Amino acid sequence: MTAPAPGAGLGLATPANLITLARIGASPVLFWLILRAGDDGGSSWVAVAVALVFAASDAWDGRLARNTGTVTRAGAFLDPLADKVVVLGSMACLATIGRVSWVPVALIAAREASMSAYRVHSARRGVSVPARPSAKWKVIVQGLAVILTLVPPLAAKDSPAREGFILAVWWLAVAATAVTGLLYLLDGRRVAGSRGTAGGGPR
Repeated sequence: MTAPAPGAGLGLATPANLITLARIGASPVLFWLILRAGDDGGSSWVAVAVALVFAASDAWDGRLARNTGTVTRAGAFLDPLADKVVVLGSMACLATIGRVSWVPVALIAAREASMSAYRVHSARRGVSVPARPSAKWKVIVQGLAVILTLVPPLAAKDSPAREGFILAVWWLAVAATAVTGLLYLLDGRRVAGSRGTAGGGPR
């Protein structure tokens, strides 16, 4: 979702924010479908379809907010939160049923948790780290890893080529997650440095 304009209100009850809240509230349905897919070797067209609906709603709420001029601070907070809930929850479910290793899931979760802590710490120091367009691409790659893992034709464990492809997508998601985290750290230092220069040096 686009960053709110200066002075934008909280505006929780906007159509875009309601879609985002619905995505968070409905996430247990997707988690249940993924866990149930464990009985079918970790694949499910139904889970794929529901995951695609979630992805479409993610794109829709941002576009709706921009088109209606209702980009708010609440939306700027809720949209990435919804992404984390849906994506990390889905990844944890896939690891639980043994469809993927916990290693990439843990690395992605650790980055997301540490990045959230960093942004809170920066905010307390009066440093705002704005969202990057690359963050959405990171979420897209993460979501792609989840969806492709659930696609039945790619879930055949007797095919090393298919397993290798899925593994490569997951590590691509890990790499994208790590790179965007590094870029945020650099942004935070740059903003903090500019504030220190403008104020006559560090305090």
